[in-house]
Amino acid sequence: METNKKFGTAPVFFTAISTILGAILFLRFGYAVGTLGFWGVISIIILGHLVTIPTALAISELATNKRVEGGGEYFIISRSFGLNIGSTIGITLFMSQAISVAFYVIAFTESFEFLFNWVASQFDFTLPRQAISLPAMVLLAFIILKKGANMGVKLLYLVVAILFISLTMFFLGKTGYAAEGSVGFSNLEFRNSSDFFIVFAIVFPAFTGMTAGVGLSGDLKNPAKSIPYGTILGTVSGMILYVLIAYKIAISASPGDMLENQLIMANIAIAGVVIIPLGLAASTISSALGSIMVAPRTLHALSKDGTFPLAKINRWLSFEKKGEPVNASMVTVIIAFAFVALGDINAVAEIISMFFMVTYGAICLISFLNHFGASPSYRPTFKSRWFISLTGFVVSVWVMFKINTSYAMLAFVIMLLLYIYISYKNKDRKGFQAIFANSIYQLNRNLHTYVKKQQQKGKYSEWRPSAICISQYTFERNQVLQLLSWISYKYGFGTYLHLIEGYYSKATKTKADTDINKITQMYKGLNSSIFIDTIISPSYTSAIAQAIQLPGISGMENNMVLLDFDKKTGQNLDKVVDNLALIHAGNFDICILGSSEQVSDFKKEIHVWIRAGDYENGNLMILLSFIILGHPDWHRSTIKIFNICDPNQEKEAKAELEEMVLTGRLPINANNIIIIPRQENISSKKIINEHSVTAGLTIVGFREEMVKRKKEEYFLGYDNIGSILFVNSLDRKDLS
Repeated sequence: METNKKFGTAPVFFTAISTILGAILFLRFGYAVGTLGFWGVISIIILGHLVTIPTALAISELATNKRVEGGGEYFIISRSFGLNIGSTIGITLFMSQAISVAFYVIAFTESFEFLFNWVASQFDFTLPRQAISLPAMVLLAFIILKKGANMGVKLLYLVVAILFISLTMFFLGKTGYAAEGSVGFSNLEFRNSSDFFIVFAIVFPAFTGMTAGVGLSGDLKNPAKSIPYGTILGTVSGMILYVLIAYKIAISASPGDMLENQLIMANIAIAGVVIIPLGLAASTISSALGSIMVAPRTLHALSKDGTFPLAKINRWLSFEKKGEPVNASMVTVIIAFAFVALGDINAVAEIISMFFMVTYGAICLISFLNHFGASPSYRPTFKSRWFISLTGFVVSVWVMFKINTSYAMLAFVIMLLLYIYISYKNKDRKGFQAIFANSIYQLNRNLHTYVKKQQQKGKYSEWRPSAICISQYTFERNQVLQLLSWISYKYGFGTYLHLIEGYYSKATKTKADTDINKITQMYKGLNSSIFIDTIISPSYTSAIAQAIQLPGISGMENNMVLLDFDKKTGQNLDKVVDNLALIHAGNFDICILGSSEQVSDFKKEIHVWIRAGDYENGNLMILLSFIILGHPDWHRSTIKIFNICDPNQEKEAKAELEEMVLTGRLPINANNIIIIPRQENISSKKIINEHSVTAGLTIVGFREEMVKRKKEEYFLGYDNIGSILFVNSLDRKDLS
């Protein structure tokens, strides 16, 4: 309800900045400066913010495109990538946030080091850290479970004020080391570069708090305003402060002191013995507050989307009282208590950092894909840049593996298993097709334009098939569609048009829609690059005239027309012959398949027959046999080339074919090149019928002038063999 939207921009900023300036700042930043030097730490800050700044900009952009509801980062990811992958990342994100509560509470106990030391010296007893961390966790649980986020935000203001005072006293502090003036801006160092990524792994979690405020999205009056302003301001402020703090530490203490004293800032600040532990307590408890407010809202949003397997669990977790996710908060508190009780979660914290990195990478990837996809519905009022988002995504993944390759792989494996399980349980939910579909469309559009321009410039001379096939007998015989799939599998592209004869009308359009669905279901297993569609036209001739004027679907212009007829009955052969001149007028290669009822045996050979007058056709016939052989259906087959020549030209013909095979690097054994001398009174058809009776596919050339003279008779008479492919090449193809 709108009455529950109670927060403005300030809570987003304070939640982010208090999490950024957290335990790492007070406990590990001096160690980082001592190990790497000022410039080494500056390099860490720059590298870390190559992730966090793009993520902050991406979140700001996404938050101003659509209404961001409860769940923060989870809501953004799930509404962009789909609920299944969104839930996968959301679960890991929730666990990261919940365990982060424990991490900050344990770090909070370090501010009571004076107490632990006093007990040890006075009573010779080592007080366990849980003596402080568990009561602190109880107090946090009470605040969240009884008072809700509103009370948490009020306390947040208090601890941020303490944090501000602590940092002010730190910057105003002076040391004897600084008074000596031995270190200035001119002689600051970058040392121990080999330890860079070890230290980076320790320091990087300090930068991961910039999205903490986004988790309050469901409680914000105006998320589209508060999330960008609060997140970006928190990120930039944190970066500037870290640079200034690094410089202050570098000029105020020796490297040895930095490495020996984890609270080196206490030696620098005015009244540091009190103010720095107080600042540490404030920063860690504020970070814990931020996490304990955000984590339940992520879990609450997950349950409202029905992520978990049982409806009862989803209903219980989605229960809220006065706008507060009560049960989700209870689960968060229980998880946090469990890890606080363990007392040491350094190894777990590294895994958690991996999941945060996955989240940041996913957000940057969403922003990049939306930029690249150029969807008209993507209209954010705040805009980042595609290259910034891409940088954030790439660096996120790279940093994961640099921090810990094993943990990075483990994070991906866990997420993969979660995704498989969630997808199995929620088969009805769509994945991330939409956002990728826009990107693929845009990439396809750009590639098409590029290829077209290169063709117009004449830069592409290499031939590859881009075939278009028109048939109205799709449901009677499938051999021509199968042939098109062989040709298009690896080296080319095919467009299959199912012809519906008639004029365009509501009735024929309805039939076309029905037929295309039926064809798609029938042939969805075809392993090739075929685009299947329908064409409504009054006649076969008009359909061909329309089809040969269509632009190539692949971006490359269509260069081949594939037609078919029934070899046994001659069905459709007369129409094929009548339209050859029309196709020739468009400068296309022509393939005509004589379909046989005999089932092709793909283990058998592909026979290529070269006859006198096949100078133009020969290379294309051989090239097509090689292309067809590349399909998995033919992986056990071989190509055999037959040449019918004059008796006195046998050696020359064989040598020419062997040279052609060698130059073209074709997988044809010399023993499979067979020269047959022409004999008087024995026709080529008879020879082909005798030698190719067992062939899986026979390929024969034809010339236009011969078809004009003999008409349909030219293609008939091959009764002893199976399917036969007649080929007419527009020009001689280059096999080299």
